[in-house]
Amino acid sequence: MDLGLSGRTAIVCASSRGLGKGCALALAEAGAAVVVNGRDEATLNATAEELRERTGAEITAVAADVASADGQAKLLAACPEPDILVNNNAGPPHRDFRELDRQAMIDGVVMNMVTPIQLIQAVIDGMIARKFGRIVNITSASVRMPLVGLDLSSGARAGLTAFVAGIARQVVEHNVTINHILPGAIDTDRLRSGLKYASEKQGKPVDEIEVVRKQAIPAKRFGNPEEFGKACAFLASTHAGYITGQSLLIDGGAFNGTV
Repeated sequence: MDLGLSGRTAIVCASSRGLGKGCALALAEAGAAVVVNGRDEATLNATAEELRERTGAEITAVAADVASADGQAKLLAACPEPDILVNNNAGPPHRDFRELDRQAMIDGVVMNMVTPIQLIQAVIDGMIARKFGRIVNITSASVRMPLVGLDLSSGARAGLTAFVAGIARQVVEHNVTINHILPGAIDTDRLRSGLKYASEKQGKPVDEIEVVRKQAIPAKRFGNPEEFGKACAFLASTHAGYITGQSLLIDGGAFNGTV
């Protein structure tokens, strides 16, 4: 399927690895020019070169912390009028909620709620004027079901979901959509750190924790960033103009519900 993204421009935050990289790859494969971003310049540059070689797309690397004002300014300077914005950022580390002090809570909310809202504010009017815009927020399956140790991440991401729900309905008449993708167990560094956290808490080997985790998923496996990225590319496509304000759960059936 032609996603209609040839000639479009995209900013994909925190895309030097993991879920963001999977989204950047899928958008580049669909013909978009992509700005990739990360804090580790060496990893970021390696990712940018890999995407160029694999897709032939125009890839611009911006080394910056997307949660900072300076980092956001650098991203927008590299792509002032993006057609597509993929909001993504690392979440707070696994931690018992009792250990969270005020500053940690503020930092978590800034990372996973305030930052994407600020970027949406910066790009949405241009999207409205051009009559095309796709905003995809990568949140977490923990928005739908609690995960031990990720209370701060869950709360901030749920706050983002609620904040933009009304905005998504306000702008869709201009062919601008805002949706969320909720990753479950996708094989990333974040997942591996969670397995390590569970291993330490339970006093069991990481391999044993991994087997148990996979068995609890109806698909009996972890997802991978590239298949996750394909879903992002579809939501960013010309075919998804009638989908807005939705949260797409990608978890191999782990969430046991009817909706």
